[in-house]
Amino acid sequence: MSVEYDYHHLHHVKVQSKSRKTLWVTLMLTAFFTIVEIVGGVLSNSLALLSDSAHMISDVIALGLSMVAIHLATRQPNARFTFGFLRFEIIASFLNGLALCMIALGIFIEGVQRVIHPQPIQLGLMLGIASIGFVVNLVLTLVLHNSVKEEDNLNVQSALWHFFGDLLSSVGVIISAIIIYYSGLLWFDPLISMVIGGIIFTGGGKIIRESFMILMESVPERFNLDEIRSVIAKVEGVEDVHEMHLWAVSTDHYSLTAHVFISPNIQPFCVILAINETLKSKYGIEHATIQVEHADINPHGTYGKDFLRQQKQIKQQTNRTSPLPK
Repeated sequence: MSVEYDYHHLHHVKVQSKSRKTLWVTLMLTAFFTIVEIVGGVLSNSLALLSDSAHMISDVIALGLSMVAIHLATRQPNARFTFGFLRFEIIASFLNGLALCMIALGIFIEGVQRVIHPQPIQLGLMLGIASIGFVVNLVLTLVLHNSVKEEDNLNVQSALWHFFGDLLSSVGVIISAIIIYYSGLLWFDPLISMVIGGIIFTGGGKIIRESFMILMESVPERFNLDEIRSVIAKVEGVEDVHEMHLWAVSTDHYSLTAHVFISPNIQPFCVILAINETLKSKYGIEHATIQVEHADINPHGTYGKDFLRQQKQIKQQTNRTSPLPK
């Protein structure tokens, strides 16, 4: 007998039609132009052009991973993967960022060798392919930028960084070809490639950091945990908030858990409802699990005992300062 799992608080799937179409178009164009650049880079003997083609190969791999991630994100959760397959989007982004950094290091190492041992370059072929690459990369960068604005997806953001690096690479190759043509300084080709590598490494590092923070289930930067804790504490009936966790399953999919001590003379279901409504309306957090407790029943060791002691002291102080009845 099959068992259905009801995750009614939050749909643990992502249907991203815009991102899917964008990545398909981008993948086909990138694969085609990658072949053109590899052939052109070998024939012209330009390191800047070859470094750009190497980056384009990483783009094809990155886009392939992104397509797999988007496909998996549409699959429903099951008994083993209760959050669905959204997290693969972050894993793919981490791998994409790592690929960017590794390619950047390879470009830098090869660039140093070319500075030491300059090699002749066919400027006409180099400039022609770089100009075509500039147009292609500009179009793809704009397409991905528009997609990111419509659908928040770390995979598409990482792909955007890839193509932003490609766009800069094309500009760098064009500038390099022009300078070499007028000055004859062959070392300018590897110099430009190393500058491009530095920019690519920066983008890769940014993607790695974002995906790493999500994989480590850190509190997303857009939220202030202390502020949220104080807001929950102001809900009627809540006396204390503890054991609180907030993390991102994927981009724009957040989960929160918290334990709360509540007043014994208030309906616990009302407290849970009020907290959930507050989190949803104020912070957009729709997936929250709130555990309601009484400190004398669930003391949590010394934490609960200290809480009860403080409550007793507050009550005694209130009784002493209250005016005597006439």
